[in-house]
Amino acid sequence: MNPSPKDGAASPIQNCLAALHAKYAALHDGNVATYIPELAKADPNWFGICLVTATGTVYEVGDTRQPFTIQSISKPFVYGLALEDHGREHVLTKIGVEPTGDAFNSISLDPGTGRPRNPMINAGAIAAAGLIAGETLAVRRQRLLDMFSRFTGRELAVDEPVYRSESETGFRNRAIGYMLRNFNILADDPMAAAELYFMQCSIAVTCRDLAVMAATLANRGVNPVTSKRAIRREYVPSLLSVMGSCGMYDYAGEWIYKIGMPAKSGVAGGIIAVLPGQLGIGVFSPRLDPRGNSVRGIRVCEDLSRDLELHLFDSPSAGKSVIRRKFTGVDFKSNRVRTPPEREQLSELGRRLKAYQLQGTLGFANIEVIIRDIMERVTEIDCLVLDFKQVLSMTDSACRLLAELFTRLFEQKTSVAVVHAGHLASLQHLVWTGLERHVAGQFRAFEDKDLAMEWCENRLLAAGSVPVADAANLVLQSHYELFKGLSPAELAVVEARLQRRTYPRGAVIIQVGSDARELFFLARGGVSVLVPLASGESKRVATLCPGMAFGEMALLDGAPRSATVLANTASECDVLSLDDFDQLTGANPQIKIVVLKNLCLGFSGKLREANRHLSVFD
Repeated sequence: MNPSPKDGAASPIQNCLAALHAKYAALHDGNVATYIPELAKADPNWFGICLVTATGTVYEVGDTRQPFTIQSISKPFVYGLALEDHGREHVLTKIGVEPTGDAFNSISLDPGTGRPRNPMINAGAIAAAGLIAGETLAVRRQRLLDMFSRFTGRELAVDEPVYRSESETGFRNRAIGYMLRNFNILADDPMAAAELYFMQCSIAVTCRDLAVMAATLANRGVNPVTSKRAIRREYVPSLLSVMGSCGMYDYAGEWIYKIGMPAKSGVAGGIIAVLPGQLGIGVFSPRLDPRGNSVRGIRVCEDLSRDLELHLFDSPSAGKSVIRRKFTGVDFKSNRVRTPPEREQLSELGRRLKAYQLQGTLGFANIEVIIRDIMERVTEIDCLVLDFKQVLSMTDSACRLLAELFTRLFEQKTSVAVVHAGHLASLQHLVWTGLERHVAGQFRAFEDKDLAMEWCENRLLAAGSVPVADAANLVLQSHYELFKGLSPAELAVVEARLQRRTYPRGAVIIQVGSDARELFFLARGGVSVLVPLASGESKRVATLCPGMAFGEMALLDGAPRSATVLANTASECDVLSLDDFDQLTGANPQIKIVVLKNLCLGFSGKLREANRHLSVFD
């Protein structure tokens, strides 16, 4: 699939490729190949970049659907088919695997055996073509086309004019064929092997095809777009090895040193590069340097390797399980206890709050999985929570891509909360020196997932029709939740027993371990309920707003307090002693029945909510 922008929001990876394309479109160094007459007809301004992940996501920009001939990029794939036909042991008697540092058309044969040095130079490629099984040239040609079609995921064909041009000017390659026959590397007519080589180089492909082929090698031989196997897995390392050591001819050493990905180039202007287990890259631009490599292609791959940290020897392992868990604001809520109107509003809007718990090491391949998942749902997200608690490390390039994602989300008016990011230096720099300063209204960093969820819930409510409960407002005693269902006369009986108390901000209203002799009703302000942890710290289990009760467990068991209650703001409470409540049993039993019923309904709702939370984390 090819990701497309949604409501103007493009993927950061797509934007990265677009920026590279714009950067190098003005680069006009190099010349179109002319030694094959048909290649000279290419438009020197053609330019495409495509990146395909090992999971099958395609990112492309420019002339990625423009056909051109594959040329020498065919060599590792034909070598792979020869390995499948004969096995490594036999193929190694015919073709070596040592780099030469020579040009692609060099006649580089082992002086003792006559073997070509490797399958990436023309001599080795012609020898590989001679190993393709089939009774006739037509059969062998069709087997090559079928193999390439499996790699690209679509039916391919030979560009006949280019093939004729190759054949009519291929005198040097025919001479190589006769030399190989002289050393018995080719057992049959060398002209048939040379013609098959001309045919394989003349197969028409696109830049997108090249990237899919590269991604197939990255995915251990399975085409990630079609999910069909293109080559036996056991031979993929052999192909990547010779690409890494010999794929760029006399530029191979500098390429692997600077760019660090097995690669192959062709004189029509194509380049493929493979990051095993993660992605494949295809670049197409016909302007070549003196070595026969695409000028723009090399520059693009250099930038991608550096900016996205794709060097093979400095790359974190890919993890398809980097997203540990996903849930919405319906599946999991904060510990702030909401009023009935708030609960109703969040039940409608909660799906627009998406939370991701991440894990492992975040490099390009892993951050791409996260970004793609989010971008596929971008129109459904008003608030996003990213929890980095289980993330071990994060590369600078992954952080830059994440920052680009945030920019796209802010343009969509999406709010973003990050949690537990303090141990990630690159992300911490982004958070505390950038985003919080410039987009504070849409971005917050937290060290507690619960507080992040509450912040997002409040933003959903603020955007909806129900405002967040105002802690500064005074709630009438008749509006307390536990008194719902009492008649005016019954309510008056209870109100006569209530004692009003005030607490400054930060005051301890209930201390854990103290005797439980009172029930509290919050009239004004806000309070938080905290439970002690084994570490000595406390965890918030609830934040209450006016109209709610706390200390209610005392009505059931009278055991010492199991939590501490702190005043978040200046607060007022109505307090009912258990002695006064017990006195209702004889004179007004119906009052006690209604209060206890409401209490049980409240506990039931909390239990159901806890069960939903457990199901999310099961």
